[in-house]
Amino acid sequence: MDESSMPPPSVTAPGPPTPPVPLTALLAREELGLRRIAGPADADLLWVHTSEMADPYPYLLGGELLLSAGVLLTDPDRYVARLVEAGAAALGFGVRPVHESVPEALVEACDRHGLPLLEVPPETPFTTIARAVWRLMAEARHRELRRVTRAQQALATAAARPDPVPAVLHQLATHLDGRALLLTATGEELHTAGRHPSPEAAAALARLAGLVTRDRPGAPASATDTAGGTQLSAYALGGEVSSASSRDRSDLRTPTRADRPTRGQARDERRTHARDERVTAPPSQPQPQPQPQPQPQGERLALALATRRREPGDHTVAGIAVVLLSLLTAPHRGTAAAGRSAALVRLLLGASPAEAAPLLGPEGPWTVVHARRTDGTRADALTAGALGASLGSTLVDAGYGEGDAVRVLLQEPHAPAPQPGWTLGAATPTPLPALPTADLRAARALAHAEATRTPLATETPATGLASLIPPDRAAAHARILLAPLTPPLAGTLRCWLSLHGSWDRTAVALAVHRNTVRQRIGRCAELLGMDLNDMDVRTELWFALRQEPPSAP
Repeated sequence: MDESSMPPPSVTAPGPPTPPVPLTALLAREELGLRRIAGPADADLLWVHTSEMADPYPYLLGGELLLSAGVLLTDPDRYVARLVEAGAAALGFGVRPVHESVPEALVEACDRHGLPLLEVPPETPFTTIARAVWRLMAEARHRELRRVTRAQQALATAAARPDPVPAVLHQLATHLDGRALLLTATGEELHTAGRHPSPEAAAALARLAGLVTRDRPGAPASATDTAGGTQLSAYALGGEVSSASSRDRSDLRTPTRADRPTRGQARDERRTHARDERVTAPPSQPQPQPQPQPQPQGERLALALATRRREPGDHTVAGIAVVLLSLLTAPHRGTAAAGRSAALVRLLLGASPAEAAPLLGPEGPWTVVHARRTDGTRADALTAGALGASLGSTLVDAGYGEGDAVRVLLQEPHAPAPQPGWTLGAATPTPLPALPTADLRAARALAHAEATRTPLATETPATGLASLIPPDRAAAHARILLAPLTPPLAGTLRCWLSLHGSWDRTAVALAVHRNTVRQRIGRCAELLGMDLNDMDVRTELWFALRQEPPSAP
């Protein structure tokens, strides 16, 4: 007679990955009265199975706590050897009514083969042990669910930050307690976070990155390995995450007869497959997995992880990060991108901007935005692209000008919203032919926003008396009037005038000492030969400074 103790529906229902139950946790349940009398103290329990067969090998998947009263126990050594070969985690031997005590030969066999042996007292039913195991598994499962949920929330929050790619990697490294890297197919590190792995592990991660990115773009791939006790994983971005070991992917040729697994190897693979299915069970509420566009062949990226240990929920957490990073780094292609590419080709081949501009889309209105990181750091291509995505545009120019400003072209007519971590300057919506003028106004707006420490400033077209002067004549007058000033002096003068001549506020805006501001303004007055305390002079200078692109102070 063969029986199997199955977990209740609440445990077997699809849900987060369930960690195995440590044998020590089961032994700690004093009400069970279990006692380890042979074999190692450490073991991970995945199942509970009851069998009185002389050889239960054909019915075991691996990881079981096998419970038996030894009804057909005739050869303890062979019995234990077969359990170890099948991958059983531990043996629980019930005392009475068949045996008054655990046979000494069984104790010796378990010590010899390294199988934990538990003595089950007569007053403890096997079903009570099974219930205790499933209860421990449910508790562990709930803990893992909470851990994965916290990690998912942290990763989603990081993806909304101004620097989403480094932020996601930082959160991933924190929650997995390891190292997270964004690598190219050649092993080049684009972004990293967490503890530095050993040189051996770093080299192995680079190999894994090349392994998962060598297939066709968009093909799902992942690989795992170990190096010096460090758990390594790599995931290709731009596709759905799948489970594959580096051993399985190391040789893609058709298997020959010599490659076919033996019966024991096939059983090991069956146990591993069953355990992987258990460990990588989907969440109880399936979540849609966005399908980002694939990276071009030469730019496919990989997420690489190096951790001290690999918990069951780590694969789920990594999968969430893969989806987010794929969305953050994948280029947006389509009919609009094709038109933009055509516009670029025409410009390179000598067409005028007016001829190429209609390929970008509607004639208008368009909004030009200039932006810089508030902390003064330079924005890389990925961070600039994330800003463009937040503003709703893929037309992004990173690192423009001496001040490393990012330029974004918005097709929507509405004004952009402030972005955390960025200082923005925007021009009012304008048709395509007026984009060069709008670009100049956006640059001025950014300078004003930085000077006044505001997250967003909008430069409007000239109105009132200023609109009565033709732009070309106004620009010529400004160039002549401001010719004696160097760019740093002109920038300081513009900031000082925009803040109504406040020394302290100008010093704070320019991050210099107030005496430095006084010296620069005094030098401006000397070079221009003007009294800057005269309101008429200030008005004329302000009008001239608004006609010229702002310069870094």
